[in-house]
Amino acid sequence: MNAHAAVTGIGLVTPVGATGAEVFDAMCEGRSGLSSPPADHPLAGSVDVAAFGPPIDPLSVLPGPDARLVDRYIVMALRAAEDALADAGIEAGRDVDPYRVAVIVSGTGGLATLDAQAVQRDKRGRAGVSPYLLPGMLPNMGAARVAMRHGLQGYSSSIGTACAAGAQSIGEGLRLLRSGEADVVVCGCSEAPLFPTLADTFGNARALARGWADPSQASRPFDRRRNGLVLGEGAGVFVLERPEHAAARGATRHADLLGWGATNDAHHPTTPRPDGSAAAECMRRAVADAGLTPSDIGYVNAHGTSTKLGDVAESLAIRAVFGPAGPPVSSTKGVTGHMLGASGVAEAAVTVEALRRGVLPPTHNLDEPDPACDLDHLRTPRPAPVSYALSNSFGFGGHNVSLVFGPPA
Repeated sequence: MNAHAAVTGIGLVTPVGATGAEVFDAMCEGRSGLSSPPADHPLAGSVDVAAFGPPIDPLSVLPGPDARLVDRYIVMALRAAEDALADAGIEAGRDVDPYRVAVIVSGTGGLATLDAQAVQRDKRGRAGVSPYLLPGMLPNMGAARVAMRHGLQGYSSSIGTACAAGAQSIGEGLRLLRSGEADVVVCGCSEAPLFPTLADTFGNARALARGWADPSQASRPFDRRRNGLVLGEGAGVFVLERPEHAAARGATRHADLLGWGATNDAHHPTTPRPDGSAAAECMRRAVADAGLTPSDIGYVNAHGTSTKLGDVAESLAIRAVFGPAGPPVSSTKGVTGHMLGASGVAEAAVTVEALRRGVLPPTHNLDEPDPACDLDHLRTPRPAPVSYALSNSFGFGGHNVSLVFGPPA
Protein backbone atom coordinates (compact mmCIF):
# COMPACT_ATOMS: atom_id res chain seq x y z
CA MET A 1 0.00 0.00 0.00
CA ASN A 2 1.27 3.48 -0.83
CA ALA A 3 2.04 5.95 1.94
CA HIS A 4 -1.01 7.58 3.43
CA ALA A 5 -1.77 10.78 5.33
CA ALA A 6 -3.23 11.31 8.77
CA VAL A 7 -6.27 13.60 8.90
CA THR A 8 -5.71 15.51 12.14
CA GLY A 9 -7.82 18.64 11.64
CA ILE A 10 -11.05 19.63 9.88
CA GLY A 11 -12.69 23.05 9.73
CA LEU A 12 -15.87 23.86 7.80
CA VAL A 13 -18.12 26.78 6.97
CA THR A 14 -21.38 25.44 5.51
CA PRO A 15 -25.10 26.28 5.47
CA VAL A 16 -25.74 23.52 8.04
CA GLY A 17 -22.74 23.49 10.34
CA ALA A 18 -19.08 24.07 11.11
CA THR A 19 -17.94 20.47 11.60
CA GLY A 20 -18.24 17.17 9.78
CA ALA A 21 -20.42 15.95 12.64
CA GLU A 22 -22.88 18.84 12.23
CA VAL A 23 -23.19 18.34 8.47
CA PHE A 24 -23.56 14.59 8.99
CA ASP A 25 -26.32 15.18 11.56
CA ALA A 26 -28.12 17.54 9.17
CA MET A 27 -28.15 14.78 6.55
CA CYS A 28 -29.50 12.24 9.02
CA GLU A 29 -32.12 14.62 10.41
CA GLY A 30 -33.16 16.12 7.06
CA ARG A 31 -32.17 19.57 8.32
CA SER A 32 -31.86 21.68 5.20
CA GLY A 33 -29.64 24.72 4.69
CA LEU A 34 -31.65 25.89 1.68
CA SER A 35 -33.86 28.97 1.73
CA SER A 36 -35.31 31.68 -0.47
CA PRO A 37 -33.22 34.86 -0.60
CA PRO A 38 -34.64 37.66 1.57
CA ALA A 39 -36.45 40.34 -0.43
CA ASP A 40 -33.62 42.82 0.19
CA HIS A 41 -30.82 40.40 -0.76
CA PRO A 42 -29.02 41.03 -4.08
CA LEU A 43 -29.93 37.49 -5.19
CA ALA A 44 -33.67 38.15 -4.92
CA GLY A 45 -35.05 37.84 -8.43
CA SER A 46 -32.06 35.90 -9.70
CA VAL A 47 -32.70 32.59 -7.90
CA ASP A 48 -35.64 30.96 -6.17
CA VAL A 49 -33.46 29.27 -3.60
CA ALA A 50 -29.86 29.28 -2.37
CA ALA A 51 -27.80 27.85 0.49
CA PHE A 52 -26.35 30.63 2.62
CA GLY A 53 -23.44 30.15 4.98
CA PRO A 54 -23.36 31.78 8.43
CA PRO A 55 -22.34 35.41 8.89
CA ILE A 56 -18.68 35.81 9.84
CA ASP A 57 -17.26 39.03 11.24
CA PRO A 58 -14.15 39.73 9.14
CA LEU A 59 -12.54 41.26 12.23
CA SER A 60 -12.60 37.82 13.86
CA VAL A 61 -10.05 36.52 11.32
CA LEU A 62 -8.21 39.63 10.11
CA PRO A 63 -6.80 42.83 11.61
CA GLY A 64 -8.96 45.95 11.28
CA PRO A 65 -7.70 47.59 8.06
CA ASP A 66 -7.44 44.32 6.12
CA ALA A 67 -10.87 43.12 7.20
CA ARG A 68 -12.52 45.81 5.06
CA LEU A 69 -10.61 44.93 1.91
CA VAL A 70 -11.17 41.23 1.24
CA ASP A 71 -13.89 39.19 -0.40
CA ARG A 72 -16.11 36.91 1.66
CA TYR A 73 -14.43 33.86 0.16
CA ILE A 74 -11.18 34.86 1.92
CA VAL A 75 -12.97 35.42 5.21
CA MET A 76 -14.55 31.97 5.02
CA ALA A 77 -11.21 30.38 4.08
CA LEU A 78 -9.58 31.98 7.10
CA ARG A 79 -12.33 30.80 9.44
CA ALA A 80 -12.18 27.21 8.14
CA ALA A 81 -8.38 27.13 8.35
CA GLU A 82 -8.34 28.56 11.86
CA ASP A 83 -10.83 25.93 13.03
CA ALA A 84 -8.95 23.12 11.27
CA LEU A 85 -5.60 24.09 12.81
CA ALA A 86 -7.22 24.41 16.24
CA ASP A 87 -8.81 20.99 15.76
CA ALA A 88 -5.39 19.57 14.88
CA GLY A 89 -3.80 21.33 17.85
CA ILE A 90 -0.86 22.40 15.71
CA GLU A 91 1.04 25.67 15.55
CA ALA A 92 3.85 26.53 13.18
CA GLY A 93 7.09 27.24 15.00
CA ARG A 94 5.95 25.32 18.06
CA ASP A 95 4.94 21.94 16.66
CA VAL A 96 6.41 22.05 13.16
CA ASP A 97 8.99 23.94 11.11
CA PRO A 98 7.03 26.68 9.24
CA TYR A 99 8.88 25.79 6.04
CA ARG A 100 7.63 22.21 6.35
CA VAL A 101 3.95 23.28 6.26
CA ALA A 102 2.33 23.53 2.83
CA VAL A 103 -0.86 25.45 2.07
CA ILE A 104 -3.23 24.58 -0.79
CA VAL A 105 -6.42 26.60 -0.46
CA SER A 106 -8.36 26.87 -3.70
CA GLY A 107 -11.50 28.46 -5.08
CA THR A 108 -12.90 30.56 -7.88
CA GLY A 109 -11.82 33.77 -6.19
CA GLY A 110 -13.65 36.92 -5.18
CA LEU A 111 -15.83 37.34 -8.24
CA ALA A 112 -18.47 39.30 -6.30
CA THR A 113 -15.81 41.85 -5.35
CA LEU A 114 -14.65 42.11 -8.95
CA ASP A 115 -18.26 42.52 -10.06
CA ALA A 116 -18.86 45.30 -7.55
CA GLN A 117 -15.70 47.10 -8.60
CA ALA A 118 -16.76 46.94 -12.25
CA VAL A 119 -19.97 48.70 -11.25
CA GLN A 120 -17.97 51.40 -9.44
CA ARG A 121 -15.79 51.89 -12.49
CA ASP A 122 -18.87 52.37 -14.66
CA LYS A 123 -20.19 54.94 -12.20
CA ARG A 124 -17.02 56.86 -11.33
CA GLY A 125 -14.48 55.95 -13.97
CA ARG A 126 -10.90 55.03 -13.11
CA ALA A 127 -11.11 56.67 -9.69
CA GLY A 128 -13.83 54.23 -8.65
CA VAL A 129 -11.51 51.19 -8.75
CA SER A 130 -9.90 50.26 -5.45
CA PRO A 131 -6.11 49.89 -5.45
CA TYR A 132 -6.69 46.94 -3.11
CA LEU A 133 -8.87 45.03 -5.58
CA LEU A 134 -6.36 42.31 -6.51
CA PRO A 135 -5.24 41.32 -2.99
CA GLY A 136 -8.88 41.31 -2.00
CA MET A 137 -10.13 38.89 -4.64
CA LEU A 138 -7.47 36.89 -6.50
CA PRO A 139 -7.96 33.09 -6.39
CA ASN A 140 -4.59 32.57 -4.67
CA MET A 141 -5.36 34.98 -1.84
CA GLY A 142 -7.21 32.41 0.24
CA ALA A 143 -4.01 30.39 0.44
CA ALA A 144 -1.87 33.50 0.85
CA ARG A 145 -3.96 34.90 3.69
CA VAL A 146 -4.02 31.55 5.52
CA ALA A 147 -0.24 31.34 5.19
CA MET A 148 0.24 34.91 6.44
CA ARG A 149 -2.10 34.58 9.40
CA HIS A 150 -0.48 31.38 10.66
CA GLY A 151 3.12 31.90 9.56
CA LEU A 152 3.13 28.94 7.16
CA GLN A 153 6.15 29.32 4.88
CA GLY A 154 6.34 26.11 2.85
CA TYR A 155 4.88 25.25 -0.55
CA SER A 156 1.78 27.33 -1.32
CA SER A 157 -0.73 27.00 -4.13
CA SER A 158 -4.30 27.41 -5.33
CA ILE A 159 -5.95 24.96 -7.73
CA GLY A 160 -8.44 26.04 -10.39
CA THR A 161 -10.38 22.89 -11.26
CA ALA A 162 -13.83 24.32 -10.59
CA CYS A 163 -16.06 22.07 -8.48
CA ALA A 164 -13.28 19.48 -8.15
CA ALA A 165 -10.85 22.01 -6.64
CA GLY A 166 -11.46 21.24 -2.96
CA ALA A 167 -11.04 17.50 -3.36
CA GLN A 168 -8.03 17.98 -5.63
CA SER A 169 -6.41 20.26 -3.04
CA ILE A 170 -6.69 17.41 -0.53
CA GLY A 171 -5.31 14.92 -3.05
CA GLU A 172 -2.38 17.18 -3.89
CA GLY A 173 -1.76 17.47 -0.17
CA LEU A 174 -1.28 13.71 -0.03
CA ARG A 175 1.12 13.98 -2.96
CA LEU A 176 3.25 16.57 -1.11
CA LEU A 177 3.45 14.41 2.00
CA ARG A 178 4.43 11.36 -0.03
CA SER A 179 7.15 13.29 -1.84
CA GLY A 180 8.68 14.42 1.46
CA GLU A 181 8.22 18.08 0.56
CA ALA A 182 6.10 18.76 3.64
CA ASP A 183 5.31 17.31 7.05
CA VAL A 184 1.93 19.06 7.29
CA VAL A 185 -0.45 20.32 4.60
CA VAL A 186 -3.30 22.76 5.18
CA CYS A 187 -5.61 22.11 2.22
CA GLY A 188 -9.12 22.90 1.09
CA CYS A 189 -11.31 25.37 -0.73
CA SER A 190 -13.58 28.37 -0.22
CA GLU A 191 -16.37 29.61 -2.50
CA ALA A 192 -18.62 32.69 -2.32
CA PRO A 193 -20.78 32.50 -5.47
CA LEU A 194 -24.00 34.03 -4.13
CA PHE A 195 -24.20 37.22 -6.18
CA PRO A 196 -26.43 38.03 -9.16
CA THR A 197 -24.01 37.84 -12.10
CA LEU A 198 -22.85 34.31 -11.34
CA ALA A 199 -26.34 33.17 -10.37
CA ASP A 200 -27.73 34.60 -13.60
CA THR A 201 -25.27 32.71 -15.78
CA PHE A 202 -26.23 29.43 -14.06
CA GLY A 203 -29.90 30.38 -14.43
CA ASN A 204 -29.61 31.27 -18.10
CA ALA A 205 -27.91 27.92 -18.66
CA ARG A 206 -31.01 26.30 -17.09
CA ALA A 207 -28.81 24.64 -14.48
CA LEU A 208 -30.60 25.90 -11.35
CA ALA A 209 -33.48 24.24 -9.51
CA ARG A 210 -36.74 26.08 -10.03
CA GLY A 211 -40.43 25.95 -9.26
CA TRP A 212 -40.27 24.56 -5.71
CA ALA A 213 -42.77 26.12 -3.32
CA ASP A 214 -40.74 24.78 -0.40
CA PRO A 215 -37.11 25.83 -1.00
CA SER A 216 -35.81 23.04 1.24
CA GLN A 217 -37.00 20.52 -1.39
CA ALA A 218 -35.15 22.07 -4.33
CA SER A 219 -31.90 20.08 -4.17
CA ARG A 220 -32.78 16.45 -4.93
CA PRO A 221 -29.75 14.36 -5.91
CA PHE A 222 -30.70 11.22 -7.87
CA ASP A 223 -34.44 11.90 -7.43
CA ARG A 224 -36.77 11.50 -10.41
CA ARG A 225 -38.13 15.05 -9.94
CA ARG A 226 -34.79 16.85 -9.71
CA ASN A 227 -34.51 19.82 -12.05
CA GLY A 228 -31.25 21.53 -11.23
CA LEU A 229 -28.67 22.40 -8.61
CA VAL A 230 -28.93 24.91 -5.77
CA LEU A 231 -26.04 27.35 -5.46
CA GLY A 232 -24.44 27.42 -2.03
CA GLU A 233 -21.50 29.07 -0.33
CA GLY A 234 -18.98 27.69 2.10
CA ALA A 235 -15.44 26.65 2.87
CA GLY A 236 -13.56 23.65 4.15
CA VAL A 237 -10.00 22.92 5.23
CA PHE A 238 -8.26 19.68 6.16
CA VAL A 239 -4.99 19.39 8.05
CA LEU A 240 -3.03 16.41 6.71
CA GLU A 241 0.17 15.11 8.30
CA ARG A 242 2.72 12.42 7.73
CA PRO A 243 1.59 9.67 10.11
CA GLU A 244 5.01 9.65 11.81
CA HIS A 245 4.78 13.40 12.42
CA ALA A 246 1.28 13.13 13.86
CA ALA A 247 2.34 10.25 16.13
CA ALA A 248 5.43 12.09 17.36
CA ARG A 249 3.34 14.97 18.67
CA GLY A 250 0.55 12.74 20.00
CA ALA A 251 -2.08 14.09 17.63
CA THR A 252 -5.59 12.65 17.43
CA ARG A 253 -6.31 11.22 13.98
CA HIS A 254 -9.84 11.46 12.57
CA ALA A 255 -9.04 9.09 9.70
CA ASP A 256 -6.36 8.35 7.15
CA LEU A 257 -6.37 9.54 3.55
CA LEU A 258 -5.22 6.42 1.74
CA GLY A 259 -5.31 7.36 -1.93
CA TRP A 260 -6.72 9.54 -4.64
CA GLY A 261 -7.30 9.65 -8.38
CA ALA A 262 -7.79 12.34 -11.01
CA THR A 263 -8.87 12.18 -14.66
CA ASN A 264 -10.47 14.43 -17.27
CA ASP A 265 -13.56 13.68 -19.36
CA ALA A 266 -12.03 15.49 -22.37
CA HIS A 267 -15.61 15.83 -23.60
CA HIS A 268 -17.33 19.21 -23.06
CA PRO A 269 -16.76 22.44 -21.10
CA THR A 270 -19.79 21.97 -18.83
CA THR A 271 -21.53 18.61 -19.33
CA PRO A 272 -20.07 15.28 -18.19
CA ARG A 273 -19.13 12.44 -20.50
CA PRO A 274 -22.51 10.67 -20.74
CA ASP A 275 -21.22 7.14 -20.11
CA GLY A 276 -19.23 8.23 -17.03
CA SER A 277 -16.17 6.35 -18.29
CA ALA A 278 -13.55 8.92 -17.20
CA ALA A 279 -15.20 9.31 -13.78
CA ALA A 280 -15.12 5.52 -13.43
CA GLU A 281 -11.42 5.47 -14.27
CA CYS A 282 -10.86 8.18 -11.65
CA MET A 283 -12.48 6.01 -8.98
CA ARG A 284 -10.51 2.96 -10.06
CA ARG A 285 -7.27 4.92 -9.80
CA ALA A 286 -8.14 6.20 -6.33
CA VAL A 287 -8.96 2.72 -5.06
CA ALA A 288 -5.78 1.28 -6.57
CA ASP A 289 -3.71 4.16 -5.20
CA ALA A 290 -5.03 3.26 -1.74
CA GLY A 291 -3.85 -0.32 -2.25
CA LEU A 292 -7.42 -1.61 -2.24
CA THR A 293 -9.90 -3.27 -4.58
CA PRO A 294 -13.43 -2.02 -5.36
CA SER A 295 -14.94 -4.69 -3.11
CA ASP A 296 -13.17 -3.07 -0.14
CA ILE A 297 -15.16 0.18 -0.46
CA GLY A 298 -18.15 0.21 1.86
CA TYR A 299 -19.60 3.66 1.12
CA VAL A 300 -19.51 6.25 -1.66
CA ASN A 301 -20.23 9.91 -0.98
CA ALA A 302 -21.31 10.95 -4.46
CA HIS A 303 -20.79 14.28 -6.18
CA GLY A 304 -24.59 14.12 -6.72
CA THR A 305 -25.45 17.65 -7.83
CA SER A 306 -29.19 17.17 -8.51
CA THR A 307 -28.71 17.79 -12.23
CA LYS A 308 -30.29 15.54 -14.85
CA LEU A 309 -27.13 14.67 -16.77
CA GLY A 310 -24.62 14.72 -13.92
CA ASP A 311 -26.44 12.31 -11.63
CA VAL A 312 -26.97 9.77 -14.40
CA ALA A 313 -23.36 9.90 -15.59
CA GLU A 314 -22.06 9.46 -12.05
CA SER A 315 -24.44 6.56 -11.44
CA LEU A 316 -23.18 4.80 -14.57
CA ALA A 317 -19.61 5.38 -13.42
CA ILE A 318 -20.23 3.97 -9.95
CA ARG A 319 -21.90 0.86 -11.40
CA ALA A 320 -19.03 0.41 -13.85
CA VAL A 321 -16.52 0.33 -10.99
CA PHE A 322 -18.43 -1.50 -8.28
CA GLY A 323 -20.99 -3.55 -10.20
CA PRO A 324 -24.75 -3.86 -9.63
CA ALA A 325 -24.24 -4.90 -6.00
CA GLY A 326 -22.02 -1.94 -5.21
CA PRO A 327 -21.69 -0.01 -1.96
CA PRO A 328 -24.34 2.30 -0.49
CA VAL A 329 -24.32 5.81 -1.95
CA SER A 330 -25.50 9.21 -0.78
CA SER A 331 -25.04 12.88 -1.63
CA THR A 332 -24.51 15.69 0.88
CA LYS A 333 -25.87 18.34 -1.50
CA GLY A 334 -29.47 17.63 -0.55
CA VAL A 335 -28.91 19.71 2.60
CA THR A 336 -25.97 21.96 1.68
CA GLY A 337 -26.71 22.79 -1.93
CA HIS A 338 -23.75 22.95 -4.28
CA MET A 339 -20.90 24.92 -2.70
CA LEU A 340 -18.86 24.48 -5.87
CA GLY A 341 -15.24 23.53 -5.04
CA ALA A 342 -15.87 23.74 -1.30
CA SER A 343 -18.42 20.93 -1.57
CA GLY A 344 -15.69 18.33 -1.97
CA VAL A 345 -14.11 19.25 1.36
CA ALA A 346 -17.40 19.16 3.27
CA GLU A 347 -18.25 15.84 1.63
CA ALA A 348 -14.84 14.41 2.52
CA ALA A 349 -15.54 15.46 6.12
CA VAL A 350 -18.89 13.66 6.04
CA THR A 351 -17.15 10.57 4.65
CA VAL A 352 -14.68 10.66 7.53
CA GLU A 353 -17.57 11.03 9.99
CA ALA A 354 -19.36 8.03 8.48
CA LEU A 355 -16.27 5.90 9.05
CA ARG A 356 -15.94 7.18 12.60
CA ARG A 357 -19.57 6.49 13.55
CA GLY A 358 -20.18 3.32 11.59
CA VAL A 359 -23.36 4.92 10.24
CA LEU A 360 -24.02 5.93 6.64
CA PRO A 361 -25.94 9.19 6.05
CA PRO A 362 -28.88 9.47 3.64
CA THR A 363 -29.56 11.75 0.69
CA HIS A 364 -32.13 14.39 1.62
CA ASN A 365 -35.16 14.75 -0.70
CA LEU A 366 -34.56 11.40 -2.38
CA ASP A 367 -38.25 10.52 -2.41
CA GLU A 368 -38.34 8.56 -5.68
CA PRO A 369 -34.97 7.44 -7.06
CA ASP A 370 -34.57 7.92 -10.79
CA PRO A 371 -34.43 4.45 -12.42
CA ALA A 372 -31.57 5.79 -14.55
CA CYS A 373 -29.60 6.24 -11.30
CA ASP A 374 -29.78 2.59 -10.27
CA LEU A 375 -27.65 2.39 -7.10
CA ASP A 376 -27.97 1.32 -3.47
CA HIS A 377 -29.25 4.72 -2.42
CA LEU A 378 -29.29 5.65 1.26
CA ARG A 379 -32.70 7.15 2.07
CA THR A 380 -32.45 6.79 5.85
CA PRO A 381 -29.42 6.52 8.14
CA ARG A 382 -27.99 3.02 7.97
CA PRO A 383 -25.78 1.46 10.67
CA ALA A 384 -23.03 -0.18 8.64
CA PRO A 385 -19.52 -0.24 10.03
CA VAL A 386 -17.23 0.09 7.04
CA SER A 387 -13.46 0.20 6.80
CA TYR A 388 -13.01 2.19 3.61
CA ALA A 389 -15.02 4.86 1.84
CA LEU A 390 -14.71 6.98 -1.29
CA SER A 391 -15.73 10.60 -1.96
CA ASN A 392 -16.27 11.97 -5.48
CA SER A 393 -15.96 15.50 -6.88
CA PHE A 394 -16.40 16.49 -10.51
CA GLY A 395 -16.02 19.94 -12.09
CA PHE A 396 -16.64 21.99 -15.20
CA GLY A 397 -13.98 21.27 -17.77
CA GLY A 398 -14.34 17.54 -17.14
CA HIS A 399 -12.19 17.43 -14.01
CA ASN A 400 -12.77 14.30 -11.89
CA VAL A 401 -11.29 13.65 -8.45
CA SER A 402 -11.90 10.79 -6.01
CA LEU A 403 -10.54 10.41 -2.47
CA VAL A 404 -10.33 7.19 -0.46
CA PHE A 405 -10.40 7.27 3.35
CA GLY A 406 -9.91 4.60 5.99
CA PRO A 407 -9.55 4.35 9.75
CA PRO A 408 -6.31 5.53 11.40
CA ALA A 409 -3.70 2.81 11.01
